Amino acid sequence: MADEDVTIRLTSDEALVLSHWLERLQTTELSRTVGDPAVWAPIHKIAGTLDKELPGLFAFDYDQRLAAARQRLRPGG
Repeated sequence: MADEDVTIRLTSDEALVLSHWLERLQTTELSRTVGDPAVWAPIHKIAGTLDKELPGLFAFDYDQRLAAARQRLRPGG
C-alpha cells in the first residue's frame, strides 16, 4: 500500500481548539495516554501544521479567542 497524503479540513474554530488540546497533550501528563510511540509522529506533524497555519496563536487575546471558539463548537453554542 502506498503511503499517500490525507487531507483534513477544519474550521478555524476547530483548528484553534484542537491546537490548544494537542499542546496540552504534548506538554502534560496527558501524554501518558498515548501508549504507542508511533502515534507521536502524526501528533507532532498535526500540531506543527496548526501552529504555522493559525495566526492568532500568539495574539494578546488568545485566551478570549479560544474561549469563544470553544463556545461556538459546543452543542447549542
